[in-house]
Amino acid sequence: MTRVIDLHTHSSVSDGTDTPSLLVAAALEARIDVIALTDHDSTAGWEEARTAAAGSSLTVIPGMEFSTRLGWQSVHVLAYLFDPTDAELIAETARIRSSRLTRAEGIVHRLAVDYSLTWDDVLAHTQEGATVGRPHIADALVARGHATTRSEAFEAILHPRHGYTIPHYAPDPEEAIRLVRAAGGVPVLAHPATAGREAVFDDATLKRLVDAGLFGLEVGHRENTEKGKRMLRSFAERHDLVMTGSSDYHGLGKPNRLGENTTDEAALERIVAEGRGSDPFAP
Repeated sequence: MTRVIDLHTHSSVSDGTDTPSLLVAAALEARIDVIALTDHDSTAGWEEARTAAAGSSLTVIPGMEFSTRLGWQSVHVLAYLFDPTDAELIAETARIRSSRLTRAEGIVHRLAVDYSLTWDDVLAHTQEGATVGRPHIADALVARGHATTRSEAFEAILHPRHGYTIPHYAPDPEEAIRLVRAAGGVPVLAHPATAGREAVFDDATLKRLVDAGLFGLEVGHRENTEKGKRMLRSFAERHDLVMTGSSDYHGLGKPNRLGENTTDEAALERIVAEGRGSDPFAP
């Protein structure tokens, strides 16, 4: 029987609304067979997800969504099955989280000039130890009545054109890929063909990332353009990269639904065979 495999999900450890336990429960309810927990720059949800999935039919692939920056563009690298105790990786993700926190505080300070919003409002929408970011600010804006949904807050108040947002530190994707590989992990480029990003990832740039150790491309994603998907498939076939599909589920934080895009069994098998830093949390 073909398993339903979703390799990109978030919990409340980063910017999802479900705790890792609730994420596992949601996956089971949606009849998903395999999920990857890929919170932003954090592995803090791994143990809770492992415990919640124990004794169930669900396999959890431990992972992370690594924040990087290529020029002006924010780029994300999905990292699977790496060693969560790797010192270099821990140091770099801690630096990113610290920068995210400083950035979030700066955004709130700017917003407070024009909107009734405090840092405590934002913290009320985060779980202890979570990677605080713009989604939590969006939730606080909704709670204060300045927007009706998180998506509306992003499209309006938090859109860069309004001048409230500021960038946070993130390494180059080549460096992130190097760190993931050094920690025994498997790097896959997340949703690289969204509007805007597809212009960044030409063949030469993608080839440079492959040379650095990139293992795959997330092709099946609701935000990838159709033209971009065709480009990604062509490149993946020419360079023998795995192609994944996933939901990028955030609970109530986004309209994305578990299993709306999936990864085939052969691609998962290649990822698991390549990973040597940690093992799947299997039934």
